[in-house]
Amino acid sequence: MTPLDPDMFDPACPSRMMPLQIGDKWTAMVVLCLEHGPHRFTELRGPLRTITPKVLAETLRAMERDGLVTRSAYDENPPRVEYALTPLGRSLLTLVAAARSWSEQHLDELLAARRSHDRRAADDVVPPA
Repeated sequence: MTPLDPDMFDPACPSRMMPLQIGDKWTAMVVLCLEHGPHRFTELRGPLRTITPKVLAETLRAMERDGLVTRSAYDENPPRVEYALTPLGRSLLTLVAAARSWSEQHLDELLAARRSHDRRAADDVVPPA
């Protein structure tokens, strides 16, 4: 077996700057929600039913920081804020489509592996004495 390179995750490596939230639970869903144009915070919460306002705000801030979305505030009464994908954010649509395709092709295998793992883990639990 080839040993792992101890410098494979060198702090100076450009790959360390990759926006890790791309693989988080919500980023891909926000990208899909914004695919066809800008939306307000409350509009995003509709299809993302189980997301808390705090987590949605954190996700949008992280995406804005990485240049994936823009936040536009309008001086109206009541105030209006909209979020939209940037060209960089739109480039994630290809990645999201690939991930969705992979998931559709392998979902049964993935779920079977999880069930098998959970059964083995349950069998390994030693009952209290």
